[in-house]
Formats: sequence, C-alpha cells, structure tokens
Amino acid sequence: MSLDDFKNCISEFNTMADTRRRVKLYALNADRQWDDRGTGHVSSSYVERLKGISLLVRAELDGSLLLESKILPDTAYQKQQDTLIVWSEGDNFDLALSFQEKAGCDEIWEKICQVQGKDPSVEITQDIVEESEDERFDDMSDTAPPIELPPCELSRLEEINELIGSCLTSPMRKEKLATALETDGYIKKLLNLFHMCEDLENIEGLHFLYDIFKNIFLLNKNALFEVMFADDTIFDVVGCLEYDPSSSAPKRHRHYLRTMSKFKEVIPISNQELLSKIHQTYRVQYIQDVVLPTPSVFEDNMLSTLSSFIFFNKVEIVTLIQDDKLLTDILSLITDDATPPLKRRDLVLFLKEYCNFSQNLQPQGKETFYKTLSSLGILPALEITLSCEDVITKTASIDILTYFVEFSPSVVREHTLQQTQNSDDELVLLNVIMEQMMCDTDPELGRAVQLMGILRILIDPENMMASINKAEKTDFLNYFYKHSIHILIEPLLQNTMNGIVSRDDYRTVQLLGLILELLSFCVEHHTFHIKNCIINKDLLRCILVLMKSSHTFLVLCALRFMRKIIALKDDFYNRYIIKGNLFAPVIDAFIRNNGRYNLLDSAILEMFEFIKLEDIKALMSHVVENYGKVLDEVDYVQTFKALRIRYNQHQDKLKDREKAALDSVPSILRSSRLRREPRQLDEEEEMWFNEDEDFDEGEAVVPAATSNIINKKLNHEIDSIGKTLDKKNEGSSGKVFNNTGKAIINNNLNLGTTPLSPVLPSTTLFKKGLVDYEGDSDEEEEESGDLLSPSKRARFS
Repeated sequence: MSLDDFKNCISEFNTMADTRRRVKLYALNADRQWDDRGTGHVSSSYVERLKGISLLVRAELDGSLLLESKILPDTAYQKQQDTLIVWSEGDNFDLALSFQEKAGCDEIWEKICQVQGKDPSVEITQDIVEESEDERFDDMSDTAPPIELPPCELSRLEEINELIGSCLTSPMRKEKLATALETDGYIKKLLNLFHMCEDLENIEGLHFLYDIFKNIFLLNKNALFEVMFADDTIFDVVGCLEYDPSSSAPKRHRHYLRTMSKFKEVIPISNQELLSKIHQTYRVQYIQDVVLPTPSVFEDNMLSTLSSFIFFNKVEIVTLIQDDKLLTDILSLITDDATPPLKRRDLVLFLKEYCNFSQNLQPQGKETFYKTLSSLGILPALEITLSCEDVITKTASIDILTYFVEFSPSVVREHTLQQTQNSDDELVLLNVIMEQMMCDTDPELGRAVQLMGILRILIDPENMMASINKAEKTDFLNYFYKHSIHILIEPLLQNTMNGIVSRDDYRTVQLLGLILELLSFCVEHHTFHIKNCIINKDLLRCILVLMKSSHTFLVLCALRFMRKIIALKDDFYNRYIIKGNLFAPVIDAFIRNNGRYNLLDSAILEMFEFIKLEDIKALMSHVVENYGKVLDEVDYVQTFKALRIRYNQHQDKLKDREKAALDSVPSILRSSRLRREPRQLDEEEEMWFNEDEDFDEGEAVVPAATSNIINKKLNHEIDSIGKTLDKKNEGSSGKVFNNTGKAIINNNLNLGTTPLSPVLPSTTLFKKGLVDYEGDSDEEEEESGDLLSPSKRARFS
C-alpha cells in the first residue's frame, strides 16, 4: 500500500464517527428491486490506483470496503429526495447511496459536482444516454440548444402535448425537457390550466392535459415526481389523469381518495414528517396501481423511478416508526384489558401494515426490525390477539406471526422456552397456536392452514441447525412432545375412539387431514420423539381407523402416514406393526375398493411394492402368512405374486441356514460320552426354537438372527462343559452329584424301554448329565467308543 493510500484510509476511518456521512448502499438487481449492500460511512478522496477522485464506502461493522467508485466526468449522478444519490456504472448496474442526514448528502453532492464542473444546485449532473453511438451522434444537433416550452395557455395545449410527446423518443431530449419543466415551474402552470378547463368544462383541453401528464410520468424523473406528489399538487395531478380520452366518462379517483379511503389514526402521531410520508406513499401507490394505465402499455422499465420512489418511502416510514415511541404505545394498548375490541382491531391492523412495509427491507434491516418488535413485546401481545373472538383481529394477528416466523423462527422458539418457566402450558404461544388451529370456525379452515404452516416451520429441525443456541433443537422438541403434542392429536384420538369414525363431516376431516400432514412431517424429521409418541399412544392404530372414512382424501392421508413409517425401515416400527396386526385396515380398504383403478388402489399397491423392492423381510413374511390367501387372488398386478415368490425364496434360505447351523455342531458334542439318541436330539432342538419364538413373539423371522441364536446356545453349552471338566481337579470325591439327582437324564442310557420324565432344556441336560471319574482319560473314551460300563452307570442310582 502506498503512502497516499494509507493516508486515505486514515482519513476514511476518521469520518466513521460523523453521522452525516452514514449511508446505506443499494444496488438494483435484475428484477428491478433494490438490494441492500450494507451500511457504512462514505468519503471522497483521491485513489492512486484509479487515478482520480473516488467515492469510498467502508462498512460500519468491520471497516471493509463496500464501494470504490471513481467519479467519472461523463457519469450521470442524480440527487433525489434530498438524501439520495443515484447513478449507473456500466450498462445495467445502478447504485444508490441513502444518507442518514441531508447535510452529508449535500457534501458528497458538492464534491461530485466539483469533479464534473457542475453547479451543485442541479438535480442531475449529466444527460443520460442509452442509445447507440450512431443515434447519439444524430441527437447532438438536436440537444445543443435547450428546449423552449410554449407559453402555458389554453390555446397552446395541443402544441405542448405534441412537443412533450416528441421528446420521449430521445433520452437526451427527455433530459432537456425534464429540466425545462422543473426550472420554469411549468407543472404548476399546467395544473392551473387544469382548474380552468374543469371550470369551463373544456373536455378537449382536459384530454390534452391527460396525455401531457401521462407523458410526464414517462419521463421517469424523480425531481418531477417530487413536485407532482407534493401535498398541494398531488390531487390535481390525479384529477388530470381522470380524463382518459378513451373513456366515455371521467373517473372519480379524487372522490375515492378524499372520501372513500380514510386514514385511521389509531394512535395520535405527533411526527408530522412521518404522517406526511404515510399519506404520500398511499396516494402514490394508488396512482401506480389504479390511476395509471397498465404497465404493458409502456416500454420496459419506463416507470422504474416511480417504483423506487415508493420503495424508499416505505423504508423511511419503517425507520421513522422504529425511532418513535409509537410502537411502545401501540403494544401497551393491545395488551391492556381495558382496550375496546374495535380499538384493538385497528391497532393490530396498523401493526400488520407496518410489518408488510418491512418486507421492503433487506435482510440486515429486517433482522433489526424484528429484534426491535420482539424486545418491545409483540409476541406476548399476539398471544392475546390470536385468542380474540373478532375474526379480523385474529386473521391479522396470524399474518403478523407469519411474517415473524418466516424470517426468524428462532426468536419465537426462544420466547416459547422462556415462557415455560413462568407461564401455564395453556398460555404458551406454541400451545395457543395449536388451540386456535383446532377451533377454527372457517368451513374451509383458512386460518388453520396458515397456523399449520407456522407450526411446521417452528418444529422443523432444518432451521434449528444454524442457531446460535446449540441446545435449541433438543430443548424445543422436548417441550413440544412433553407439553404440546397432546393438543395436536386430541381431535384424532377423540374421533377414532372405539375403532369407529365418530364424525365424518367436511370440516372435521379437513382438520384431521391437516393434523395427519403435520404428523407425517414429524415421522420424517423427528425420529426419536415421534416414535415414543406413536408407540405409547398406539397412534398408528387410531389413524388407520380413518381408512373407514367416506372421504377418500382422508383415507389417503392415513395411508400416507403409514407409508412414511414403513419408508424408514425401522425394526422397532416393523415389530409394532406386526404385533398390532396393523395391515388389517389397509387390506380391508383394498378389498372394499374392489380393484377400482383409482388413487387409493395405486397407493396401496405402491406400499406393498416398496416392501418387496426394499426386501423388508419381517413385513413381507407377516403379510404373506396372514393375508396371502386373499392377496394371491389379485391377478391384475404382479405385486403379490412377486411378494409370494420372494417370501418362498426367503423361507428356503432360512431352512438351508438352519441345516447348516446344525451340521456345524462341534465334534465334542458328538463324542461317546455325550452322545444322545436321535429322537432326544430332535426334541431338544425343537425346544430351542420354541423358546426363541416365545421370547421374541411378534418379531420378524430372520435367518441370520436364527443362526445367531443357535450358535449362542452351542457356545454356552461348550463353556458349561469346559467348566465342569475343570472341576474334577478341585474335589476329592469322584462323585459330582448327590443321590437326589433322580431326575437326571443319562445321555448314554438306553431310553427305548423306559419312558422319560419331562424333558429338560438342552442347556440343563448338559449341565446335569455330565459325570466324570478319577482316572478316566479322554483318550481311552475316544478309543473305546463304547457305552459307559455298568459299574459306572450304577453310581447314578
């Protein structure tokens, strides 16, 4: 960095504390909307790299460079509304500086005019040229002399109209015309003629004035707008635009603005600047939306400056209200029990309009806006207004809450968690939202749909991940499932009590559809919490009762919920479905549909197709074993045949694995000392499997799991044998058991002639039937391979 650059940086940072130089930098995007590029402090100084005086904007927070723009001698700078400077860099890159104070704007404007050699009193420094080089050259001779407007007289209205219309084809002539109209006070003279024409009922003159003012709008100049939209001229301008030559009778826009539309000052506004901006913005918005012809009549972007005028007005209104004590007074009145319902309604509608204006702010400005509202206590106020009986108040409150939650759901979640420490569950905002969702009186449930959208955003874990508070997700979901979920599912449980649909009217099923949509979202995004809720409340069984509804869309909602659960391929859910036999309602609905080619039929088939393709063995086995006879008769699709084939293949593999598991029993279990008769072996192995089935009743039959159980039992027996063999060196007596062992089974006795006592499990058999004697050796037993001698057998008696 050179010495000059370093000095410039020092100079720039010294200006940071000067609020006169505090600005917001805006850039016009492709949609012709202004994007906020940041807040900082502006300075003008010589930049060595750019070889000239430049505008520099450094960020307020970290001092980073937001803008470095050389003041070129041919760049057209516009000064608007005393605190805005707008210019273009390149073909399609428009920039704007919005100053906090007028004095700062004047200082920078003087610097720009000094560099370009212009008088600071002008509102624009250069002619804006948008044409090609050839067109620019052709216009040079036309623009050399200034445009002289005819005298403002009734007899010259036609001439004035033709002159203004002819200037619209050339940007340079448009600039000259705008300058002439502004400097000569020509607009007010034209408005005086308008009064004369109305008094004389001069319809022809009024038609000329309509065309004249329509073309003045097309000049797209902010300086002219400021003149036309002043308090003493705006109604006359609207009056001129009432006399459209294409209409048989004049419009009545002034009548509407003066009498039909009335400004309700819900609370006294002492700030006259704020009051004037509110009135002006409403009227200009009305001109743009209603009075002027449809935008398709104009060329592209012909009224972009008018849109910018409204945009910056709204931003200024939001800022002025934030800086005033108005919000504090409004929220105090809303929460005051003594406030009449109609007064409270007007206050809430004012807040709604205020939040609507805030949508023009950029993200950084919005964040400040919502933090201000939150700190002033808007969320506790909404808890009151959401529960109001007045429908308009309630609807406006939902709109305000929607604005809040869409931009910053974390603020609402944080407020809810803070409430839990000081309030009853019924008063917590989250529960108020659900209560109002359940008791919506609208037959179409319009408000309930909005509230469901709000609730969905609040419980969405995706927008919790970036939160500064890392415990937000855990704490909020814990609270939701512990203190709030019961409110959501209560209508569902009440309407499916005793396994029948209690109420099947349109409003009820609409509400149940919304609840099921929200629960399906929870199944997909909340794995642990919703699983406990479903199992503890037996929720899926209740939901599947709704498949008996006469409303197909509700039947599909219930089916979709089950499909979401199956899609997780969770063994816990699968065992719950199998144990509860929860496919029965689905099969019943499928049979009732009777093969009709509709959405319900396709949805059920798709669910079974998914089970087959994903090879969910537990569910597949359950379906085939319990409903195979019914489903095998369905032949218009191949889904159930394929399901049966897959099931048979699975059973064959299971048998092969069982056989392989038995063949792999260690040789020690087949020695002469431990040999059992084949019949006894079969009985004991059968008991193993029976025990497994009793223990895991309702579980899926999985080959790998069965093989593991067999291997575990064999390993356990081998360990028992090893422990018993080790004991022979510890005792002095060769007798391991006493004479009370009458029920002991000797594996080497001939059991063919003597009936057995009740057969013990194999593990007990190996623990109690193994006897060893001093002097015996494994080598001798293996060589002889004979049964035990009578003398040894006699010792069991």
